[in-house]
This record gives sequence, structure tokens and C-alpha cells, in this order.
Amino acid sequence: MRIAFLAALCGVVLSPTLARTQSAADSAGIRAAALDYIDGWYAADGARMERALHPELAKRNVTSDSTGRSRLIQMSAMTLVQNTRNGGGSSIPIGQRSDSVQILDIYGAAASARVRAATWVDYMHLAKFNGRWRIINVLWENDPPHR
Repeated sequence: MRIAFLAALCGVVLSPTLARTQSAADSAGIRAAALDYIDGWYAADGARMERALHPELAKRNVTSDSTGRSRLIQMSAMTLVQNTRNGGGSSIPIGQRSDSVQILDIYGAAASARVRAATWVDYMHLAKFNGRWRIINVLWENDPPHR
């Protein structure tokens, strides 16, 4: 009796968590947004980039100047779309391009993903916005310089 009660209690307590697990449709939507973002960049396809982004996207990178002091580089959705339309990553040779997407976590309508690109990595936060997965934040890190 006690075991049955504990099992039922666990089911009630865990059911909200189980309801928030990822679905195949969510995974596909997240992957599609990430690929629209990176493949749109390579193809200089502003419409494809725009489709992937929430209009209030913030894209950031922490870099260091010659003294070693850190500074934050920031880009808006509009700037990223314009940069894409102006050529984006189309000058990157096809053999050097990468668009590997790894979904790190999904919780309800929030997700995080990692995209391995040509010479950098993008860490993304995505949200399901009006039924579609959109990229809300991107933090990127460039590969270290070759020595």
C-alpha cells in the first residue's frame, strides 16, 4: 500500500516535469532556426536569417584589446540581418563552413543550442514565440588564433 501511494505521489509530482520534456517537433523547430541562422549567414540570405531571429535579439562577444582589457561587442537583430544581406559569410570557402547544431536543453518554450561554425562557436537561447522557435540571444566565441 505504501509503495503504491509513493508511486502515485511521484507521478503527481513529476508529471509537470514530464510535460515539459522535448518533443520531436520542438527539436526540429530548434534545429531549423539554428540552421536558418548559420546557413543564412553563409548564403548571404537576409530573409532566412531574419526568419530565425526574434526582432529583439542580442548577439554578443567578449573580446580583449591589446592591453588585455575585456570589452563587449553587441549586435542587434537588425544589424545581423543587414550584415547578412551585405554578404555575411559568403566569402568563407564552402570547405571551411560548418553548421553543426547541438541542442543542449529544452524546457517548455525555452531552449539552448550550440552551433559550431567555420571559425567560431555560437551559444544560443531560443524561445517558442507565437508557435515558432526563434533565437533570442547569441553569445559567440572565436577560435583562438593559430600560432
